[in-house]
Amino acid sequence: MNLDLLTGYEKTRLADRQPLPETFLRLPDDEMEIRIAAAKAAMGERLVILGHHYQRDEVIQFADYMGDSLKLAQYAATRREADYVVFCGVHFMAESANVLGAPHQTVLLPDLAAGCSMADMAAIDQLEICWQELRQLGATDVVPVTYINSTAAIKAFCGEHNGVVCTSSNAPAVMAWAWDRAEKLLMLPDQHLGRNTAHRMGVPLDEMVVWDPDQPFGGVNRDALRHARLILWKGHCSVHTRFSVRQMDQFRKAHPTGKVIVHPECTFDVVQAADLCGSTDFIIRTITASPEGSVWAVGTEIHLVNRLARTLAPARTVVTLDGLGCLCSTMFRISPNHLLWTLEGLTDGEIHNPIVVPEPTKTWAKVALDRMLTMA
Repeated sequence: MNLDLLTGYEKTRLADRQPLPETFLRLPDDEMEIRIAAAKAAMGERLVILGHHYQRDEVIQFADYMGDSLKLAQYAATRREADYVVFCGVHFMAESANVLGAPHQTVLLPDLAAGCSMADMAAIDQLEICWQELRQLGATDVVPVTYINSTAAIKAFCGEHNGVVCTSSNAPAVMAWAWDRAEKLLMLPDQHLGRNTAHRMGVPLDEMVVWDPDQPFGGVNRDALRHARLILWKGHCSVHTRFSVRQMDQFRKAHPTGKVIVHPECTFDVVQAADLCGSTDFIIRTITASPEGSVWAVGTEIHLVNRLARTLAPARTVVTLDGLGCLCSTMFRISPNHLLWTLEGLTDGEIHNPIVVPEPTKTWAKVALDRMLTMA
């Protein structure tokens, strides 16, 4: 079975039918830590473990490198001595590592159910239909831009159609690049990153339309499309859309001198009401460099917020905007148990859950990624 041809939902169902072996369940934490460390040591330089910022602490402690999805994939590619890349993140991140990695490197995802609901909101067949319908509506001068939080198939489509990938950090530069080449920009799969970035660049909201892939012709009016410069795919992050202006008001009442910093995947009203907005790396750098005594409310995933709070205390106070917690539940699927199973499999000569992007998808996805990296 080619796992890379399955949707995120299908991968989840498949993973549910392939549970961890009984011997890897209900293990004491200290035993897992000892065994993970031993397996990692046994593999030596042939192994590199990558940990995303949103990963749980019990797993991130074993990462050789921690960062966002693109930086992790790039780092793995520089570790030419590593034959195996264990990606403690989600599926689209492992795909990017496979696309950018060396030919001899095998990328493994400890749990196939670690997907991304945002990436699953843009399926390749939906994009192909969208592209045809845009032309039927008269929009022919369009450049597709996909957020890195997307499947390799979506990246490949952009690569093949003179488009590009972006991150939350470089979205303004990438979108400016696209508008230099076409009248309109199709931004997917996260509408909020596109809207917030374009508005910051001076594009009025009435020059943006939302394309709903579940509606004929995206549910977009022909006249509105003709006037639009930005076509936003109807997708979102289930974590970052949890934050609200009401939560900010509550924080500011409790901490009048405190600052609110949020990720651009948050909704437009939240970004407008925040003191600062930027990528995960921007959030980390800003809070870390802030004066002692600073108080921050952060609108992003809870594991990153808690890690900042712990490492910067007591000099700075860092809290989450969402008091109930904002967990990336699919990232949380990567557990120490899964990591142990993956690593001990390698020491026994077994490869669990390799992520292989098929051709020509891999080649075209790399084209889109390389275009972005060339801008940097």
